[in-house]
Amino acid sequence: MSKESRKFQVPDGLANLYDFANTLDLRHFTHHGIQHRQADELQDPVALGEWMRWHGLIKHVAAPSQKTFEAALQLRDAIRDYLKCEPAERYRRLIVTTALNTAMEPFALRVAAIGKHGFALRPMPTDAEAGLSGIVAELYDAASAGTLDRLKMCAADECQRVFFDHSRPGTRRWCQSTLCGNREKTRTYRQRHRDDTASQI
Repeated sequence: MSKESRKFQVPDGLANLYDFANTLDLRHFTHHGIQHRQADELQDPVALGEWMRWHGLIKHVAAPSQKTFEAALQLRDAIRDYLKCEPAERYRRLIVTTALNTAMEPFALRVAAIGKHGFALRPMPTDAEAGLSGIVAELYDAASAGTLDRLKMCAADECQRVFFDHSRPGTRRWCQSTLCGNREKTRTYRQRHRDDTASQI
């Protein structure tokens, strides 16, 4: 679990999935006069291996192959596209679900008995792919538990940060109402004001 996932109180069972989706940072807004810089934590196979080790997804193994690295990026893109959809629409978006299914194919899982807790999905591989299989397992577990619907992408185009919706009705659209929410509301207000002014001319 990262400082970011702890800060925003993301449940442990979703923390790695949340962090993985947010390794791609597309934020490009100005806050307090500072322009946020876009970044990608997964620049190459070595960076992917270090990220997975830091998150406890793999132990001391060689850096992922280029093929595994490319599959990881495909998985991340598919997950982000899925989370970008409104929860009620995710299962209806055939293009999105097909892409996610394709992206998950390389990362095999097995069912394991885990004592009094019943059964759980565990990665089948023992190499770097195991860490990514763990991400897929979190995706499945969250969907089964009903918590995946609360993992969303911020609706602000200049943000697109994945966040966990803690609101009671589960209807939040922005990662932070005081930042992205206020920007969107201010933009909408100004546009409405311009439209009203233009209609009076």
